[in-house]
Amino acid sequence: MPSVAPSYLIEISTSASTIPEYVWDAWRAHARDSNVMLPHAENARHQESTGHKSNGIWISCATSTAYRAPAVDFVLSCTAGSLGSYPLFVFTPLPLDELDNDYVYPRLLALADALRTAVPVERVFSVFAPETITRLFVSIWTEITGVPLAPSAEYYAAKISYCTKQSLRPRSISLLPGVEYDLRLAMEEDTLQVAELCYGFAVESEPFVLSKEGAISEASILIRKRQLWVHEIHAHGQPSEIASIVAFTRTSETVASITKVYTNPRWRKRGCAERLTRKVCKHLLKTKESVVLYVAHNNPAAAKVYHRVGFVGLEPQAEKVPGVDSWLELGFDRRRVVLGHW
Repeated sequence: MPSVAPSYLIEISTSASTIPEYVWDAWRAHARDSNVMLPHAENARHQESTGHKSNGIWISCATSTAYRAPAVDFVLSCTAGSLGSYPLFVFTPLPLDELDNDYVYPRLLALADALRTAVPVERVFSVFAPETITRLFVSIWTEITGVPLAPSAEYYAAKISYCTKQSLRPRSISLLPGVEYDLRLAMEEDTLQVAELCYGFAVESEPFVLSKEGAISEASILIRKRQLWVHEIHAHGQPSEIASIVAFTRTSETVASITKVYTNPRWRKRGCAERLTRKVCKHLLKTKESVVLYVAHNNPAAAKVYHRVGFVGLEPQAEKVPGVDSWLELGFDRRRVVLGHW
């Protein structure tokens, strides 16, 4: 009688058009958790369909038996954006609280071995994934490459949350008397002001800082792609000023992701970020089922803002909400890697 013991299959795709269909199915079925890679893969596949070469590698691990089609366990992406290489992202559709080390370890080891043959070691400057996966993968990567973590390796520890039409909370917040405001898509003439806020955001996002020129480049790209909204303040007797920005750079058919929220220190504690985030969510939810974002564990003020907007699972004593999990980015020794940007 033939064996039906499960086995796992590792596939390396050097173009989006060769990513197995079962991977696309898993991404779409878990569009919130796969938001770190699905939109990039879709953009890459579109580029390839128009005759352009995309820049990315995707490695999948899927378990199958003689009687069942491959079921995705993990997908690893190694891609790049307009400003440089992205971290290594790892996606899984598996329930995080049910992960078993005996099941996970050999699969992550196989992914790491495949990655080691596909890219130079210095390309992998950090890993961002659900926390348990990040910690296990970086230990494996250090073991097989000899590249240790950076002294201050924790680049980003955050909770993924989401907002839907049902959870969105309508609310009106007033500013100081005599101040008017406008919430709108950014325009080309906003570039320099937006760049100042992009620069300020990056300063607070070590090690992914930007030069002034890099901030102008980022602002120009976001505005050209219509991926950034601004909160413009009109104070009597003063020139109009952009107080806050909200960017959304990863969108798929059903999910959009807010990827940058920043308020000029001069205008903080006046409800600008909350008002603009709510406006952007309302706009995105016209065509998407949900909006996701990551909230840093060390930023309770931001968590309160997003909770008031309608993002779930962010109250300090909140019960566990399905799909709201801890993610972690750990970085490798910067003397051994080439730092990217995201």
